[in-house]
Amino acid sequence: MLAATPLGQPGDASPRLIAALGGAEMIAAEDTRRVRKLARALGVQIGGKVVSLFDQNEPARVPTVVAAIEAGATVLLVSDAGMPVISDPGHRLVVACIDAGLAVTCLPGPSAVTTALAVSGLPSDKFCFEGFAPRRQAARKAWLGTLAGERRTCVFFESPRRLSACLRDAAEQLGPSRRAVVCRELTKAHEEVVRGSLAELAAWATAGVLGEITVVLEGAHPCADLSALVAQVNARVDAGMGIKNACAQVIAETPGAPSRRDLYEAVLRSRR
Repeated sequence: MLAATPLGQPGDASPRLIAALGGAEMIAAEDTRRVRKLARALGVQIGGKVVSLFDQNEPARVPTVVAAIEAGATVLLVSDAGMPVISDPGHRLVVACIDAGLAVTCLPGPSAVTTALAVSGLPSDKFCFEGFAPRRQAARKAWLGTLAGERRTCVFFESPRRLSACLRDAAEQLGPSRRAVVCRELTKAHEEVVRGSLAELAAWATAGVLGEITVVLEGAHPCADLSALVAQVNARVDAGMGIKNACAQVIAETPGAPSRRDLYEAVLRSRR
């Protein structure tokens, strides 16, 4: 049984979660200390065995947990906050249970993905979730490049240590005017929701950011006509402006413009 746990406020726990914490014969937790702390805050006495199940030990732990379920135990899987499996441990266990023909159920509840999407003010009729942004800059830029034409609103997680660099890269790859929302410490005492363009958010994050971060990125607008933009850049270059500066200027003035790199390369091809 998978169960979503509160993002920050114990009061967000559902009655079903409270009952499951007290009634499960085994609790597989990403952090055993945090699940015990949550139980205390909810006034629940955990009666079952509590075992750890996190990214590093999940492959070795899964057979033990599956064996317990096969023996008739009710097992509750929880992560530190939010929904297990969604950028949290648990996928291997779910697959192993399915392969063994065991029932998998879920107690729904809090999720940083849908919470951030709801408060963002960006379109929510269609969206995609990208997990955590890549750690290394080259991989991150390549990943952001795949989002250049993504029409759906995109939600992803980022480390507070890398947020500033990620937003700078996003402004470069997707255009400085593309809208985004940074949600920090959702549901907690220091919750903060900051909205703006990628350029504005990158400047804001330069001072440093703390806490759990969820980013909501506006989907791409219909792309402007590339040949028309190349013509605009060439006109400015012929008037004495540098190619890179001309590309940046045209992109800033054009909703739905391609990335600076794509426009720059198209201009170079046109001038050969």
